[in-house]
Amino acid sequence: MISGAKTAKLTGMRFDRPFLRLPITFCAQTLAAEVSALPASAWMPHPQGFAGNDAVPLVAADGGLNDRLRGEMAPTEHLARLPYIAALMAELGGVWGRSRLMGLGAGAEVPGHVDTNYYWRTHIRIHIPVITNPQVTFTCGDESVHMAAGECWTFDSFQRHNVQNMGKEKRVHLVLDTVGGERLWALLDAAGRGSVPSGPWMPDARETPALNFERVNTPAVMTPWEMRCHLDYLAGHLPVGVPARGALGRMERFISVWHATWAQFGEREEGRATYRRLIETARTDLAALGAGDMILNNNVPFAYALDALIFANALTRVQAEPVARQTAPVSLAS
Repeated sequence: MISGAKTAKLTGMRFDRPFLRLPITFCAQTLAAEVSALPASAWMPHPQGFAGNDAVPLVAADGGLNDRLRGEMAPTEHLARLPYIAALMAELGGVWGRSRLMGLGAGAEVPGHVDTNYYWRTHIRIHIPVITNPQVTFTCGDESVHMAAGECWTFDSFQRHNVQNMGKEKRVHLVLDTVGGERLWALLDAAGRGSVPSGPWMPDARETPALNFERVNTPAVMTPWEMRCHLDYLAGHLPVGVPARGALGRMERFISVWHATWAQFGEREEGRATYRRLIETARTDLAALGAGDMILNNNVPFAYALDALIFANALTRVQAEPVARQTAPVSLAS
């Protein structure tokens, strides 16, 4: 288990260690009772078809029963049946994106993968076990933990991670995606200082929890400042000795020209053709510079990650194939 003795640093939505346990716990019995009362029809197959994996959408795009990552997020019909879960979400204080109950059957696993999607660059994922057993193991990077029922955890999804349930019963986690919030960041800071969780939290019955949901999660036109943030983040994941000067220099030029175009057009429709040309030219040049052969320290090709974080989301509706997609050694989680 992670002791929490070392102070955690948050760097671009990622921590300097694989796991971080928040100093708050929830009532495992209340959680299990609420979830067990849901009808079997509430459970949907995993969007990528992983065997033994299913989910109940609680917060989703337009409040529908879907797995979309874009669009205005709203509570589904199932969250209304879970008052304790709604209350703990309010207590955590996040602005909530897509959130679900996620089931993992006996003997099943979540295959190893790295989350390179733009959504995961901008969100953290909170895990609260509802029903579990000692044979459930979550591995991230080179560390493994068993998350006990009622505990509250987050982890670095830009490291390779997987989950195995070697027990004889289904595991259910409450999985909450968020860009954060004042109360949640305070809890994360306290976790980094090694704060110890107290007894199970229970809501004040006199209060009606108010939940906040994200309305904006994808830029119409990505700003040059956001691009710079993503590029710096990826450059920090290049191992020492990787010959990256040419590709990084090309990206610097791309962002500089994008900045000039952004200053001229912003989100105006007449700028779209120019934006699109800049993206496709940069993709071609990076392929010629061997960006697909540059591997990050999580074994993801640099060009693949660039496309996922910048090019594929720099201009809404740009849908060209990512550079070096065929070489990516990971599956992208939904």
